[in-house]
This record gives sequence, structure tokens and C-alpha cells, in this order.
Amino acid sequence: MTLLSWTRRSLMAAAGAALVAGGLSGAAYAQTPPGVLIVGQIAEPKSLDPAAVTAVNDFRILVNVYEGLTRYKSGTLEVEPSLATSWDISDDGTEYTFTLRDGVSFHDGTPFDAEAVKFNFDRMLDESHPYHDTGPFPLSFFFGAVESTDVVDAMTVKFTLNAPYAPFLSNLAYPTGLMVSPAAVAANGKEFGRNPVGTGPFKFAEWRSNEAVVVERNDGYWGEAAGTEAVVFRPITDANTRVAEMLAGGIDLMVEVPPTSLGQFGGDEFAVAEQAGPHVWFLILNAKEGPFADKRIRQAANYAINKEAIVNDVLEGTATVAAGPTPPAFAWAYNEALDPYPYDPEKAKALIAEAGMEGADLTFYVTEGGSGMLDPVPMGTAIQADLQAVGLNVKIETYEWNTFLGEVNPGLEGKADMAEMAWMTNDPDTLPYLALRSGAWPDKGGFNSGYYANPKVDELLEAARTATDQAERAELYREMQTIVQEDAPWVFVANWKQNAVTNDRVENFGLEPSFLLHLQGVVKN
Repeated sequence: MTLLSWTRRSLMAAAGAALVAGGLSGAAYAQTPPGVLIVGQIAEPKSLDPAAVTAVNDFRILVNVYEGLTRYKSGTLEVEPSLATSWDISDDGTEYTFTLRDGVSFHDGTPFDAEAVKFNFDRMLDESHPYHDTGPFPLSFFFGAVESTDVVDAMTVKFTLNAPYAPFLSNLAYPTGLMVSPAAVAANGKEFGRNPVGTGPFKFAEWRSNEAVVVERNDGYWGEAAGTEAVVFRPITDANTRVAEMLAGGIDLMVEVPPTSLGQFGGDEFAVAEQAGPHVWFLILNAKEGPFADKRIRQAANYAINKEAIVNDVLEGTATVAAGPTPPAFAWAYNEALDPYPYDPEKAKALIAEAGMEGADLTFYVTEGGSGMLDPVPMGTAIQADLQAVGLNVKIETYEWNTFLGEVNPGLEGKADMAEMAWMTNDPDTLPYLALRSGAWPDKGGFNSGYYANPKVDELLEAARTATDQAERAELYREMQTIVQEDAPWVFVANWKQNAVTNDRVENFGLEPSFLLHLQGVVKN
């Protein structure tokens, strides 16, 4: 019997046992297969092509199949070597020359070399490349400073940038910089996202839509072998169903446990992991048209929403109230002088009256669940009630995660006034540059779905990403945060501490500040 058929049969049996056991109390009655880690994910992945996806839900699978030139050192956001063993940076900060790791092959047996690196970046950045079209929302912004990628020799590659770019090494470690097999892309074309090939400790085995993505140990891996034979990522969209499956033994690892359910995983049968990281949960406000085109109404929304109550009552204290667009996890760049908007419904009412917007109608996009979205429906309902209490009429439209992204990412113009959103980022440049800059409006290829624009913010962000001195970058980011908080293009809601739960058969698991899910060292008994 093959591993795939054995995994499928065993998984089905475990899931069936979990459903039967779901009504029983406490103990995990089902038994998932030994040596096979079953992970309860929050949604079906959109794709398994690093060039085509934006959600951490998908990234959690990708980082086990692919690798980048750099990676984040365990427990930190510091960069260390991965597929590159070393690099040199020119004095002016515009040339990066990487020495690549010898003896590495993609899962299809083709060699990892400088030509493969060039293929990956040309594919991402060159619109004339035959495999450039990967979908509507690629994160190629991460490497917009790259002018050329050149092969020096078989194991040396040089990037030439159009200006110094401080986040470059960190962005190489982010999933957008993961290396795919050129041969597999050529063989599969637009279907590569369903047939991924990387160099990582696990190789792709199968994707059964709305059921499971299966990866198995890569026995030809250049580094330490993975601790499990296979990992099965199961999309379980409903949080309560994920909790029930975890309690009943149908899954071994659950990410993004609802705060109200954490108390169910006490005792020796389960272990709860928590890890702070650079996360911000916010509401995108349509600053181009409708009520939120008026800054006073955007500020009113920030005053009207009782964020302390959301953090304490909905999120059970697993987050802190956000003060602005930059998470405090970026301590060196965070503006500690900023206080969150206080809960002040009377101030909100006064601003609404001053703008003549009493009784304004608002359409609010809410997702059923998705990457880093906490408890989106309860949070959306609480927000709706707070806004209605100050005289705004809010209609909620709820969508499944990938459908939600398809509605929000192209922009809210003509569709909605506000939408939930969450970002986990690797550098203080990433989120504001991709979602607050006027050059990042959706029709320009970015994620500024609310069409916010402030020339000074644009100027500060451009200066910060080219500054090579971290203290100078920090000052620029702090000034940007002050302006953005005043302009209120978003409602700044919460900074979350991520969590996960494992059963007592799982060893060596830990969460990372990057919010990525590295499973190479995990052992499943």
C-alpha cells in the first residue's frame, strides 16, 4: 500500500471517528495515523504557487515545500542563510551578490542553481516572461527595487537594485521569495499552483479540493530530514468545527484557536502555544467615495468602536488595542508616543453631526474566517452595533475567505464602505507601502483598497525604504504613523498574539514571530 492511499484511508477513518466522538467529553477518542501530522487549517488554499498567493493560510503550507535564499532565524525575524550560504553588499547598497548552496535539487530532480534563481525573479518581475501571469494579486512589490538578476556563474547570482532597499534580505525570506522549479513551471504552466515543486523538507503529494493538501517527507533533502512521514493540511473553515475535531482527535494541530475556546484545551492531553508577532487587525475605510471620504467620519468610526471591549470580551484578552498601522512587535520603528483612539461615542456623534452624516448607510464586508482574522464575524457584529449606536446604519455582507479577498483586494470603490482586514508582516515597510501609499491603489497593482492618499506619507515611505541607517528609518516610520493615525484611513482595532494547540502525540512544535508554520522538526508519535 502506498503512503498516499494509506494516508487517505487512515485520515478518513480518523475523521469518521472524530465525528462520532464529537459529542463526547474531553478526551481525544480518535487516533490519527502515526507519523502523519494532521493540521486543521482555516481555509482552502488559493494556490500553492508563491508568486500567486497573499494569505498566511497558504504561506503555512508553502514554507514546508519551498525555501528561499534567506530565512528567518528560529524565534526571531532576523535573517540567516538558507539556499544562499553567504552574500556581499556593495558599498552603495545597490548590488547583492549571493553564493548558493551546493548539492541542492528541486523535488523533480532538477538542480537548484543561479539560472533557477534568475528564472524565479524574471518570472515575477518581467511582464514579458512567458510564465509571468500568476494571477491578480502577486506580491511582486516586495522586489520592485530589483532592476536585474544576473548569473555570475553556476552558483553565484547578483541582484542589481535601482536604489538602496533596506528590507531586501528580509523580503527574500518571506514566502514571496521562495524558489520554485523552473522545469515544473514550464511543464505545468498555469496549473503549477496545483502541482508545486520546491526544494524544501517536504514534497507535494496531492491536493484534494476542499478536503486536504498532502505533503510527504523529502528523503533527498539537503538538510536535516523532516520528523514526520507526511503532513496533511485539512481546510476546516468553521472555527467551532475545528475545535470539535481537535477535541475529538480528528486533527493533531490546530492554528488560530478562537479565544473563547482556549480554555477547553487544558490538562495533559493538549499543549497551547502562543507567540507575539507583527500583526495588525483593522478596518479598511473607503476614503474615495461615500461617508468615509470625509476624514471626520473616519475619525468618528475610530472613536465609536469600543476596541477595549472587543479585545477583552470577544478576543478574551489575546490581543491589545492597536494605536496605528505599525505593530508594536517592530519595537525599533514603533511610535510609542501614539495612544489608541479612545472609546468616545459622544465625540463620534459630534463629528458625524458636524459632517452632516447622521443616518448614513454603510456596507461592511466581513469574512467568515481567514488568515489572521481572529473572530471576524463576532468582531464584525460588535463593530456594527457600536457604529449603529452613534447613528450610522451598517449592513453586513459576509463572504468565505477567498471570495472575500476577491471582493476586497481589487478595491472597495462602488461596492462597500468598509471591510475587515489583517496583515502579518516581516518589516515595518511592508504593510504601509503595500496598503497606504497612493501608488498602491488597486488599479496600480497594490492593496490600498480604500484609496487613501497623502503625499507626505508617500514621501516618508519612499525615503524609509531606501535609508540604510536603521535610526533614520525609525524616525521616518514614526512620523508616518502620526500622520496616518490622524488621517484615519483605517479603524485601528487590535494587535493579536497568535496561538495554536497540539495534542499529546506531537513533539517539538513551536510558533514563529513570522506567523509561518515550520514543521520540519515536528515529531508525531
